[in-house]
Amino acid sequence: MREALDEWDDYSESDVQAPPADAPAALTLQAPADALGERLDRVLARLLPDYSRNRLQTWIEEGRVSVDGIARAGKYKLFGHETLKVTPATEIAALADAAEDIPLRVVHADADIIIVDKPAGLVVHPGSGIANGTLLNALLHHFPETAGVPRAGIVHRLDRDTSGLMVVGRTLRAQTRLVEAMKARQIGRTYTALATGRLESSQWVDAPVGRDPRHRTRMAVVPSGREARTFIEPLELLPGATLLDCTLETGRTHQIRVHCRYIGHPLVGDPVYLTRKPASPLLAAFPRQALHARRLELPHPVSGEACAWDSPLPADLRDLLEALRDDAA
Repeated sequence: MREALDEWDDYSESDVQAPPADAPAALTLQAPADALGERLDRVLARLLPDYSRNRLQTWIEEGRVSVDGIARAGKYKLFGHETLKVTPATEIAALADAAEDIPLRVVHADADIIIVDKPAGLVVHPGSGIANGTLLNALLHHFPETAGVPRAGIVHRLDRDTSGLMVVGRTLRAQTRLVEAMKARQIGRTYTALATGRLESSQWVDAPVGRDPRHRTRMAVVPSGREARTFIEPLELLPGATLLDCTLETGRTHQIRVHCRYIGHPLVGDPVYLTRKPASPLLAAFPRQALHARRLELPHPVSGEACAWDSPLPADLRDLLEALRDDAA
């Protein structure tokens, strides 16, 4: 079963528009005295830091924000001391009904974030042809409060058969700030990959990624694609393959898989982008793309503390590397 390609870039602020399920029917605020001459949208952003500017702007455009009882545009200039009323949009889906008791490896959890180590084979969230059995369903079971956060707090994705670390916002404020940090490229993601062939030098791959015009079920480097940058560093030369470190600067659909194919070294086991079967029986038999999100670095969304986590290679990839090393000895 393949992922729905049009839903697999990193999230943007527009992906987290819905307020928590327990949000009040309306928020009543008073414009501060120093708001004289300041735009309504800017004052709201200052008074409601837990909501993204994009979300607040949407509510303004929908007429959900009033000044002394009158709906106003975002550019409306305030005098100070006005009564501001914000009526949030309501949740569309009752995610709590989708909770499932699925095993989940939690690397770290505090009041604001959850770091999970996703196994290969687990889809991140329901989508085309996938109604349940996902990471989202597992989060709703193990952390019920995430039902009040859009997409159960999920901030970024991993392909179904890619393993490794993901960050989840446990609260609306945390998720919003994580999405903003992702957009500002403040979250570091490093992957271990096993690519076919011999790659001896490090390189930046700066090539736009978009839907393949000839094969609509996969992605490709295309001039009309979105900006995509990956730093690729070879770690170890092995029989028929090279062990790589891949660091994302952007988060496009299948980015590492597409960029490795673009430079002539598609990932071992990749069912979409590896079109020629490797000569090595060990490589040919590997059942998934050899890709693992091994390191995650980010500023904590509330404390601002620099945080980092590492994940060991999963058993299947570790066993493959050991077998290749034995074969080379």
